[in-house]
Amino acid sequence: MDKVIESHKIRTLFKSGNQILSGGFGLSGTALTIIDELLETDITDLTVVSNNLGDLGQGLHKLFIQGKIKKAIGSFFSINREAVIAWSKGELEIELLPQGTLAEAIRCGGAGIGGFYTKTAVGTELAEGKEERVIDGERYIFEKAIKGDVAIIKAAKADRLGNLVYHTTARNFNPTMATAGKIVIAEVDEIVEVGDLDPEYIVTPHAYVDYVVQSKYSKVGSEYVESR
Repeated sequence: MDKVIESHKIRTLFKSGNQILSGGFGLSGTALTIIDELLETDITDLTVVSNNLGDLGQGLHKLFIQGKIKKAIGSFFSINREAVIAWSKGELEIELLPQGTLAEAIRCGGAGIGGFYTKTAVGTELAEGKEERVIDGERYIFEKAIKGDVAIIKAAKADRLGNLVYHTTARNFNPTMATAGKIVIAEVDEIVEVGDLDPEYIVTPHAYVDYVVQSKYSKVGSEYVESR
């Protein structure tokens, strides 16, 4: 089944109130083209699960500026000063999770596991309201699994079936998020024919991917620029 579609056709896959898993670390591994398509919709009240909320004027920061994000779940929001100000005014909900906890919660969501116990954040404000247990004499808190209505992920290459190959550290949260979304949309730099990818390098099998779109962005130096 050919899963490649034009990027504008994905707009109907999103609904107001969706929880969206968005891959990326900074802007590296972020589905910038898909985010741009979301800007052209009238959806609101999104919960976004991502390491951070993009960079100034780029990526998820655009959705934030448009007022489409109600809540952000992630690890590193201080890079986005406007988001922190909005949170302090009660205009944006933020759920802060340590980075490893975030990754494991998403992995559990994709694996059908309800959650897990961790020692990380025990005794801190991040543990408030969470179940605590003592295991082998040590304190743990329970973290629920995280799933998404839609996962928007970024890969280097895809074939037309949706098998994905990533580029070094740009893979970051993407492979895990691909397992935890009800609908998974992959934005890729290059689309190749079935059989052109070495199976040994495929990280995300096509069974996890519903749609593939061609990225309109390319990296020039340290900047991501629209090139298509």
